[in-house]
Amino acid sequence: MPVRSAALATAAGAALLLLAAPAATADAGLLTESVTVDPVGRVAADGSVTLSGTYRCTGASGPVYVSSTASQGDSSVRAGIGGTRATCDGLEHPWVNTGTPDAVVLKPGAAHVEATLMELRPTGIVPLPSFHARHGQDVTLAAG
Repeated sequence: MPVRSAALATAAGAALLLLAAPAATADAGLLTESVTVDPVGRVAADGSVTLSGTYRCTGASGPVYVSSTASQGDSSVRAGIGGTRATCDGLEHPWVNTGTPDAVVLKPGAAHVEATLMELRPTGIVPLPSFHARHGQDVTLAAG
């Protein structure tokens, strides 16, 4: 049991380090993986938020997802807005995430969105996150 606890602690620590690390930069000519955010998102009357963009990735050995968060005002308070399964075939694909934030109410107006292209790479007992791309952008949330 102590070995399992240590493995979980190591995996959690690695995930936190990866989340805190700045996104890797590459020569524009070598860039093969990316995620974008469309400049306009939607807020429905029921409070659900829809965000979208595109992604491109290659070389995944585990499941890959496009996740997104949005914030308004206080940038330290972010709302998770859904997740979409990604296909890593080197082609550009659209993504659309819809979700209703639990603790944050997002309203029409200016917001900041961050999209992350993340793989759950099989490594031993616990899959570890491997980040393919990340992009943050100011957007407008429109009613509708």
